[in-house]
Amino acid sequence: MSEQPVPDADELARLRARVAALEAGRGARPARHRARSLLAVLLVLVGCALAPLGVLAAWSADTIEDTDRYVDTVAPLAAEPAVRSAAATRVTDALMTHLDLNALLAGVAPADRPRLRQVLGGLGGALEGAVRAFVHNKAEDVMASRAFQTFWTDANRRVHATVEKALTGHGGGAVKLQDDTVTVDLAPVIDQVKKRLVDAGLTVAQKIPAVHTDFTIAHSHDIGRARTYLRLLQVAGNWLPVIAVLLVAAGVLLAVQRRRALVAGALGIAATTLLLGIALAVFRPFYLDALPAGVSRPAAGAVYDTLTRFLRTTVRTVVTLGVVVAFAAWLTGPGRYASAVRRLWHAGLGAARGTAGRLGLRTGPVGPFARRHRRWLTWVLVAAAVLACLLWNRPTGWVVLGLALALLFALAVVDFLAAQDNTTKRPSG
Repeated sequence: MSEQPVPDADELARLRARVAALEAGRGARPARHRARSLLAVLLVLVGCALAPLGVLAAWSADTIEDTDRYVDTVAPLAAEPAVRSAAATRVTDALMTHLDLNALLAGVAPADRPRLRQVLGGLGGALEGAVRAFVHNKAEDVMASRAFQTFWTDANRRVHATVEKALTGHGGGAVKLQDDTVTVDLAPVIDQVKKRLVDAGLTVAQKIPAVHTDFTIAHSHDIGRARTYLRLLQVAGNWLPVIAVLLVAAGVLLAVQRRRALVAGALGIAATTLLLGIALAVFRPFYLDALPAGVSRPAAGAVYDTLTRFLRTTVRTVVTLGVVVAFAAWLTGPGRYASAVRRLWHAGLGAARGTAGRLGLRTGPVGPFARRHRRWLTWVLVAAAVLACLLWNRPTGWVVLGLALALLFALAVVDFLAAQDNTTKRPSG
């Protein structure tokens, strides 16, 4: 029986050093993984926190700095019944302060008195109430005309400099900012109402001098603080959404479990952006309660909803996109339920392909091509969907969901074409 060679002292020292190095490596690797995971979590959290600020920055750049965008935003207000009614009431109040009701009939030419009595008599009630109702009807007619929509668009184009100065601290033009309130002068509309009153027989209205009255568009008790916050957002500008996405992407790439980090990051962006949408809804009644006594709450509510319309649309878009990305990342993962869903998906497509084969339908050379290049076809379709979303002019949540469903359908077609045809011909005889 041969004796086993005994290692010398130098070889034992080398073996002990190697064992010590391996044991040290095992201890250092978890520490490196913990530090890496901690940094990844930090990056994802910061990116998610910046996501709603990025949405606000994009809205600020689009609505406040871009005159055309602002005008497109507020133009529908000219057709809002609450805004029309509030403007008509404002014009009526301004005109009634300049109408001398006691001398109204005495100051009318004798030839015009029968016509005026006929007009006012049809309204009924006291003279003041009849005249007010008559003036208000004519004011509402002007508000419903095309001329008011033109005036509203032109006035808001001019007043955009006021809104920009009020909210950003810079901008030019004839600024009218009093008591933290941005207003539109309705003098041109009052002139139109005066002409209609004269044409209807109330000729005394032509003696009314030029009347200026204001219609409130925006109001804030602390416009200086809002100006500071918006200025900070504008410093980042449109880069803030990009920075938020890059931080989340960096955290996902740095994470040990990247798929799980992607799901968490996408859901985190959706959640924080959803909080912004909830904040907009919660802030609305507080904003309306803080309005001055002379401001119409329904009209102010319509203005608030219109000004924040695109912001709320962006919130819904980001939330939908985050949920879609998270679901896609989970569905392609190794989880038990995700694997079960994929097996059901492929089983259904395989069954459909088998039925088509038994009916004599063949894919010809397309099937082998789809099987060989399935991975490339999948990535091309995903890239096309992402590109369509990026190039879409202000996509909505429904657009994102529609693109996701279209991508799912295209992937189903590829899988259907790439499925193996397991049908075999039975031997004859």
